[in-house]
Amino acid sequence: MTGSYIDELKDLIRRLHGAEAEHVESVRVAQVFQDETVWEGVVEVFDLAGHPEARRAYAWSHDTDNPTNTKRHVAVLHLPPVKSAQDAVKALIIEDFRLARRNAREED
Repeated sequence: MTGSYIDELKDLIRRLHGAEAEHVESVRVAQVFQDETVWEGVVEVFDLAGHPEARRAYAWSHDTDNPTNTKRHVAVLHLPPVKSAQDAVKALIIEDFRLARRNAREED
């Protein structure tokens, strides 16, 4: 990944979580559910300085189906139950599913 992409994610972590981030590694993640890949990409791993609880964060961006916002940036803290890049992706998928389900109920 380019330095500017990593810098973008560092800025995201600073804005969302109020901590300085140092890039540690890039981890390829494939999240599979019922034999179908639901997300695949690279998660950037950062060590944090200045966060009261978390010492690590996971961040990435991915394309969306939203024509007005085609790219989504994500930063997830290394706090239970999140203990890895794979866990961070899984936590986001679960949160998105819960939000979609709640929105669908509100529309009914």
